Amino acid sequence: MLSNTCKYAIRAVIYLSINASEKRKIGIKAVSEDLQIPSPFLGKILQLLSKKKILMSTKGPNGGFCLSKIADDISVLDIVKIIDGLDFFENCIVGIKICSGSIKNKNKCPFHDKLDPIRDELFKQFKTLTIGSFKDGFDPKKNLLDL
Repeated sequence: MLSNTCKYAIRAVIYLSINASEKRKIGIKAVSEDLQIPSPFLGKILQLLSKKKILMSTKGPNGGFCLSKIADDISVLDIVKIIDGLDFFENCIVGIKICSGSIKNKNKCPFHDKLDPIRDELFKQFKTLTIGSFKDGFDPKKNLLDL
């Protein structure tokens, strides 16, 4: 359901919420090594999140990334919107043409009655769960963010 890019983005933001601060930024290399995400790929993800004001980046010898907001103000849905978009929540899950690509269409396929409540609950959870709610559950000495 979530792309690998989105999973990496969520893991990286949780990692930064645990390890970085406005005074202590973390470089791409450290994040990449600790989370085992290819550095060039991670760099693109972090730059996009910086551009969308989820992260703050600073160049130079003491540069790196940190959150630009309080972890409790960043929902999982905020990251999903930026990386994957909301198509999963707005279009037919299985792509049947009768649905005309929108769950708001009156002509719905047989899957909607069963799957819409699940999708709605997932949307609600993604909107409610914040990075801060995950931050407190991780022990930085254990690599719980590793694959």
